[in-house]
Amino acid sequence: MAGTVSSTSVSRPPSYYIRQRLLRNKPAMAGLAIIVLAVLVALGGYAFMPDSTPNANNGLVQVQKKAPGFSTAILKLARPEAMVPDVNPIAFVLYGRPAAYSELPVESVSFRGDSLYVQPLRSNNALADQLRVFAMAEVLAEPAQYNSPEAMAAAIRQEHLEERTFWLGTDKAGRDVLSRLILGTRISLGIGFVAVLISLVIGITVGATGGYFGGWVDKVMIFLMTVVWSVPSIMLVIAISLALDSKGVWVAFVAVGLTMWVEVARVVRGQILSLKEKTYIEAAQVLGVSQFKIIFNHLLPNIIGPLIVIATANFASAILVEAGLSFLGLGVQPPAPSWGMMVNEGFQLIGARAGLYLVLLPSICISLLVLAFNLLGNGLRDAYDPKIPLANV
Repeated sequence: MAGTVSSTSVSRPPSYYIRQRLLRNKPAMAGLAIIVLAVLVALGGYAFMPDSTPNANNGLVQVQKKAPGFSTAILKLARPEAMVPDVNPIAFVLYGRPAAYSELPVESVSFRGDSLYVQPLRSNNALADQLRVFAMAEVLAEPAQYNSPEAMAAAIRQEHLEERTFWLGTDKAGRDVLSRLILGTRISLGIGFVAVLISLVIGITVGATGGYFGGWVDKVMIFLMTVVWSVPSIMLVIAISLALDSKGVWVAFVAVGLTMWVEVARVVRGQILSLKEKTYIEAAQVLGVSQFKIIFNHLLPNIIGPLIVIATANFASAILVEAGLSFLGLGVQPPAPSWGMMVNEGFQLIGARAGLYLVLLPSICISLLVLAFNLLGNGLRDAYDPKIPLANV
């Protein structure tokens, strides 16, 4: 019929086909789901952690090196109000909250008059601790509001005695492994994000400058890339740490980022060399458009696809580099938890049952997150390839 438009003649933008190819790539979508879950866990941080103290650093000597699923009763002893500062919800999610109680793992408790008799939990390879006696008023935060020993005993049973399960066990300092793994997600993703951001800024600047201007400028940029490329990443990170005279989270962020920009620069340079010969670039030059605008308004927008693909690959590499540095003691420093540092702690306990879990659990987290970014990167590479057919769209 005249005036009828065939469905096959509908024109769609390239982004539509890129999105459809990506959505149909099941491994890539599985990787994206893992990444989204990791991001949510990292953003929630302390809100999801059983141990919400800063750096999940609440260690209990009596529960050192326990296997996953270990449970024990915990007696919570109230601290003075001056030792427990008020923390707003945003600060809590970002930095945690100091513990309002000092905690004591116990095997049994009993009440006699106004006293509380406690048998502490036996620690590893140690005899049972001596029976301890507390005045019930010492345990309660506001003992004045209770008018009898029976009322204080009931309040202690209800509010100060807790059955706690360490779902993934504890480390050599008696800290909850699950909480430290959750917080380690934030550190790994944070270092990956900052490292990729730094590598993109430096790589795009160096690659675009060399590729567009050519000549001696390109030779200088190639020489700079070759020199950095020839230095092992770990050696470069050590040099940066020594130069900054520090070993901490932000030094690790910057150091990892400064070791990864060469790949970005090489890709950008190659793409710019190809695109700058196009007719629309010559037309922009004839019209007197500034070189800065040509690079950032006409060249770089046309290489977004390759940049996204290499950014995902660099994200995975940054996580591995950070884990390796932390394992060697050159990255994130204690007490901040890092997956690489947790592997190192487990390695030191190798041969013990707890050492197996401390090595295996963070290693699984590292592998899953790196695999997720690699799957997503492969999916993005295929999605941006116009040679791959997209049927029935």
